[in-house]
Amino acid sequence: MTLEADLALLRTSVGAAVVPRDVVRVHGPEAVAYLQGQLSQDVAAMAVGASAPTFVLQPQGKVDVWMRASRIADDAFLFDTDPGWGERLIERLNRFKLRTKADIEPLAWSMVVVRGPDASLPSADVDEVVVGVAGSPGGYDVLGPGPTIPDGVAEVDSLALEVLRIKAGVPRMGAEIDETTIPAETGVVDASVSFTKGCYTGQELVARVDSRGGRAPRRIVRVSLPASALPASTVPAVGTSLRHDGTEVGRLTSVAPDGGGVVALALLARSVDTPCTVDVDGFGPASVEALGATPTP
Repeated sequence: MTLEADLALLRTSVGAAVVPRDVVRVHGPEAVAYLQGQLSQDVAAMAVGASAPTFVLQPQGKVDVWMRASRIADDAFLFDTDPGWGERLIERLNRFKLRTKADIEPLAWSMVVVRGPDASLPSADVDEVVVGVAGSPGGYDVLGPGPTIPDGVAEVDSLALEVLRIKAGVPRMGAEIDETTIPAETGVVDASVSFTKGCYTGQELVARVDSRGGRAPRRIVRVSLPASALPASTVPAVGTSLRHDGTEVGRLTSVAPDGGGVVALALLARSVDTPCTVDVDGFGPASVEALGATPTP
């Protein structure tokens, strides 16, 4: 199918794709207490079967990894994050795990992403974790050693899922978020941080920025570039600069084709109010808008 057909299916019915995902399991008699002191989410308050986004931060407060936490037993959690970041998560959690009775191990798992208004949440098979996903168009993820696309659900190209991610404003590790990012720049603090739990590594910066209204030097915005601005069917590369009144104010972090044009995410300077128009280097004017409700993985 074409990208347009895949997107129409995801918006009106249901479609799915198998995508790579880094998965890490942490378990043991002291796992919950240890994770409670390392993660921004109140994992100790999570019920078995619950999932929530969370940061694990550097001591100075910048992001090491943004991920999803799923409590799979009283003494065990599963963490899934973008490909290439599981090793960093394991290294970070092991760094402060001194004489703690908790095991941290990578799992050779992948993920089936099912999206669409007709997606029906299934029961998990043995060794699988099913996580419902809120927001439009709805759906769920299945994490496991060999998850498959459900019977009767059409397979779509992963590019269609990327378009949905960008339009929803969900940041990705290695794109909108890396080791230089502070949580307040991501747009996901409300969903990923507990301000009522006890102390955790990196908390001071998060609390300080929040006390000042949560304003960060940059924030993630959505950028739309019309087909008329795309010479010879080319699209701007990740990293392309954005200019406002002749001054560089940001850069593109994720880019995907959409309806003949381009939809993208960008990190934009706080000094630029939205909605607005910016110039994309080498392409021309594009519209910029703030993201809506807090996105989650």
